[in-house]
Amino acid sequence: MPLKEVRARIENLDNRILELIEQRTALAKEVLDAKKASGLPINDVEQNKVVLDRVTNAATERGLDGESVRRVFEVLIRMNIERQHELSGEGNLP
Repeated sequence: MPLKEVRARIENLDNRILELIEQRTALAKEVLDAKKASGLPINDVEQNKVVLDRVTNAATERGLDGESVRRVFEVLIRMNIERQHELSGEGNLP
């Protein structure tokens, strides 16, 4: 397969990944509301650990570098936490 075609396939995947990140981040409002109703803090350290352990194990089972995938999800979690802070009025808005 020519390199141009491979790169086009990668670009397509990148766009799908961006769509999924957008969908994941959009759930921040629902997560924030549920946390408020349950009296949980925005940064739920225990849940973060559950997610990170789950994705690290799943990545390893798929033959991926678990630690690299873990770092990606650390960024996704941080993005969601920041969004929840913004939605609650505690964000770093200018």
